[in-house]
Amino acid sequence: MADELDLDLVEISAKADPPVCKILDYQKYLYQQRKRAKEMKANAAKVVIKEIRFGPNTDEHDFQFKLKHAQGFLQEGSKVKATIFFRGRSIMFAEQGQKQLLRFAVELEEYGRAESMPVLEGKRMHMMIAPNKKK
Repeated sequence: MADELDLDLVEISAKADPPVCKILDYQKYLYQQRKRAKEMKANAAKVVIKEIRFGPNTDEHDFQFKLKHAQGFLQEGSKVKATIFFRGRSIMFAEQGQKQLLRFAVELEEYGRAESMPVLEGKRMHMMIAPNKKK
């Protein structure tokens, strides 16, 4: 029957009794599968990470300015990576930097949640803040 219709006979389930086969155009079937996979990939959520950097002795106005930017990033659905960089001997103020990052996370609580506590790596301390789920 498949030869008469110029189509392919495709075995669906070999373990069934009797084996299950289907008559279809195999090239068209492969094309549709690739097209469906491409659509799924295009619709997948892409994670965007925005970084906000400041120092351990950042002034209140500058802190509020960065906070406002972070709120915008979280509202558009991006993750925010808050980084405090220590230059020279400012590494002595690591606790001050940690307090600043924790304050940053607390002030952004209604827009996003902290994914991790502040982590010190070399001369940088950072933490990730993920946006809240949209309802």
